[in-house]
Amino acid sequence: MDTITHGIAGALIGKAVCRGEDMFVRGPMTRARVITWSLMLGSVFPDSDILRDIFSHDPLLIMTWHRSITHSLVCMPVFALVLAALTVWITRLLKWEAPSFAVLSGIYAVGILSHIFLDLATTFGTMIWSPLRWSRPAWDLLFIVDFTLTALLFSPQLLAWVYRKPQNLKNRASITWSVLALASLGVAALAQNVGAAISAGTAVSIIAVLAAFFLLPATRGMGLRVRYATWNRAGLAAAVVYVGLTFFAHRAALERVNNFASFFQLQVQSLGALPLPPSLWHWDGLVNTPRGVYEVRFDLSDGIFAKSGSASSNDKDMAAIEHRYYPDAASNSFIDAARNLPAVQKVYWFARFPVTRFHKEGEDVIVEISDLRFTRMRSDRPLPFTYRVRMDASGRVISQGWLRD
Repeated sequence: MDTITHGIAGALIGKAVCRGEDMFVRGPMTRARVITWSLMLGSVFPDSDILRDIFSHDPLLIMTWHRSITHSLVCMPVFALVLAALTVWITRLLKWEAPSFAVLSGIYAVGILSHIFLDLATTFGTMIWSPLRWSRPAWDLLFIVDFTLTALLFSPQLLAWVYRKPQNLKNRASITWSVLALASLGVAALAQNVGAAISAGTAVSIIAVLAAFFLLPATRGMGLRVRYATWNRAGLAAAVVYVGLTFFAHRAALERVNNFASFFQLQVQSLGALPLPPSLWHWDGLVNTPRGVYEVRFDLSDGIFAKSGSASSNDKDMAAIEHRYYPDAASNSFIDAARNLPAVQKVYWFARFPVTRFHKEGEDVIVEISDLRFTRMRSDRPLPFTYRVRMDASGRVISQGWLRD
């Protein structure tokens, strides 16, 4: 999950559960504001591991280091205690009102745990047991950038801010709705550019829903009757329900992928159902076989492969469903030499659905390894997370590294 969404989630938990207040208000730093700041900082802290990239030129850190120690359940108590101690020291130095060390430790633990949970829900994998074990569990429930979840976490906090007092209420509501409406159009344009198109009707519906929440409660001051914490608790509840729905959607999508593999009688080594933007209806099914990877994309609302067994499918279903096959290149001395490179071994350790390709460019030989878990949304874009090894005719490595767009 992106770091911004993690921070928004932490702030929401602080306001909804821990009696926190808005971080950016005039006046002295109160205990309630320290709570919200602490939860927000705790929820973004695990991503501090990317700072190591500043001091390293290792392009494989994204696999071997990111989402490891700072995302570890084993190390989480230590980080929570250290962050709580730093907060106590800073608040005493600045003479701010703050919770006790024990309470702050619990607050930071909750923030870090929220980060670990949301990262586990994506497909990237999180080394939650490091340094005891370096596996990368992934639940495959959420796309790594999920604008729906971000909106559910952020909108109630804005609503709580808009309806906190009657002064200039209609101006705050109108300006906030206008900004969010423009942001929605921006997200729709971005989704269109990357191949995850949002229909015009959907964009209009989102803007209408925002108007209903931000403008209608301003009528006769109805929104002022809702308590500050209630807005935030409603938002947290909505986010929890949304994540719960992704669990059931993932189960349905996984069943579709199993039925797809059964229909084509594939020799399955592993398979997965991975979320695709822009909604929880869209999924990417991957089936790893001895000779390559099959990919099938589907919408849960279309009913294709919804039932098990080939008898429930027909030629019309087959024509309607799109699938691709990514074959592995036949083994040769160059591929074998590439596989023995330490960096390539790390790539294969990381990849869940690896495909190896081989071709020549002039006198040079090219070996590429791609992880189809990170699929492209548009066919005119190269596969992301592709590691390329260039060799000369004698098998000497000329260069190696990630293939850039």
